[in-house]
Amino acid sequence: MSGRSHDISAAYDAVAVTPSDSTVIRTTRSLYVGVSGDVAVTMASGATVTYKSAPIGILPVQVSKVLSTGTAATNLLALY
Repeated sequence: MSGRSHDISAAYDAVAVTPSDSTVIRTTRSLYVGVSGDVAVTMASGATVTYKSAPIGILPVQVSKVLSTGTAATNLLALY
């Protein structure tokens, strides 16, 4: 499971994420959701899941993609 981290320290960087079904991003420490809604992702493990009605705030998941298909949440930040 390449890119997987067991580090629990605070994020050191944040980058705006535009959901895309094809763009692979650097594996995140977590995601920040600015406007709630569904968030479809490819996990660091390769599994694809949708977090239904993700609330505003930190979503503590390590992902390599934030998918446009199935994502309704906006103002997303990848936290590193």
